[in-house]
Amino acid sequence: MQETITLEKWPALPFTSWQDTCETLHLWTQIVGKVRLGLCPPTNHWWQSTLYLSARGLTTSPIPYPGGIFEISFDFIGHKLLIETSQGERKILPLAPRSVATFYREVMDALKELHIPVRINPLPNEIKDPIPFDQDEIHAAYDPVMVERFWRILLQTDTIFKEFRGRFIGKSSPVHFFWGSFDLAVTRFSGQKAPERPGADLITREAYSHEVISCGFWPGNADFPQPAFYTYAAPEPAGLGSAAIKPAKAFHNADLAEFFYLYDDMRQEAEPEQALLDFLQSTYAAAADLAHWDRAALEREA
Repeated sequence: MQETITLEKWPALPFTSWQDTCETLHLWTQIVGKVRLGLCPPTNHWWQSTLYLSARGLTTSPIPYPGGIFEISFDFIGHKLLIETSQGERKILPLAPRSVATFYREVMDALKELHIPVRINPLPNEIKDPIPFDQDEIHAAYDPVMVERFWRILLQTDTIFKEFRGRFIGKSSPVHFFWGSFDLAVTRFSGQKAPERPGADLITREAYSHEVISCGFWPGNADFPQPAFYTYAAPEPAGLGSAAIKPAKAFHNADLAEFFYLYDDMRQEAEPEQALLDFLQSTYAAAADLAHWDRAALEREA
């Protein structure tokens, strides 16, 4: 009889304890995500490029190629990267400390050996002072304990985000992982087009072509070194920053135009899952009301 292992649902994830690993893993996911982006047909708001939670890590889901389909999966239990095809072929790469440049070469070589033709832009997205993947010998850390913690937090968050998503019957994104911003997110749409953003780049124009309220979880970065849940509306309606929200420790950051609920505050609650749902629902409701969304038509009756 196999023993069941009980794991902490909401483990600590201090950013400073895994910053080097977090920054390296972020770049590794960008390499894999760009492979999906390069081969999948376009979908609105760049949804053809995202990753998804799996029972062992993160996955691209099926990607078409001339020989059929293939899938790339991060296994954060066995700490491996798997590339598997519908032809029954597979390549396995270890997830262990090594540079982004080495990881990039290994992934691209494995794809070539599997006869999967793909070219990607080697410049990272949404990162300050980006170094091309094939030249990055700086980022080379991998702490398997902290990576698995991060993934297990994503698993719990994914479940709650899906419960929240199920309350909405209007257009909604999947719950998916954006490798550019390195966050798990779900987005609701009013059904109305958004005003043009003067000077916006192609990525931003497509992502925010329609009115949205988006929620997510982010592990933090050097400028904001705390894992946190967030909600923002685009465009942001007037008065949103002073709206009443839950729980009491959640707050609005005027500089970033987002609501935040720090992960460490959530995990200390007596009922952290309910506290997170309260944050998602109250911030969405505040934004939807002030933006005059037709909530009766967009929400499932309780």
